Amino acid sequence: MMLGIGKEAFIFVYAALSGIVVLLSYQALRVFRRLIRHHIVLINLEDFLYWVAVSIYLFWQMYKTTYGSIRWFFVLGVVCGILFSNFILSAAKKLFRKIKKVLEKK
Repeated sequence: MMLGIGKEAFIFVYAALSGIVVLLSYQALRVFRRLIRHHIVLINLEDFLYWVAVSIYLFWQMYKTTYGSIRWFFVLGVVCGILFSNFILSAAKKLFRKIKKVLEKK
């Protein structure tokens, strides 16, 4: 099945949003782990369940948008979404550290 460039662009953006969801959900899991200490076995189980859930989520997103066929722009969109959200989170973390330093000096 041939998709038009407009449809491919929509799917790319949708995949990027899916990548953002994947990264933010893992960040939430990391925050949860810092709040409540876990045994290594439980951490491994959480990671396993996370990746199973992410696999199902991404398959479902791919199924809804590309009817289950693996398209390069979907995979690229997910990767770009993950990289973009990681960049934004890193920049926000640096900004908060600078603000914290300024506030600690006063």
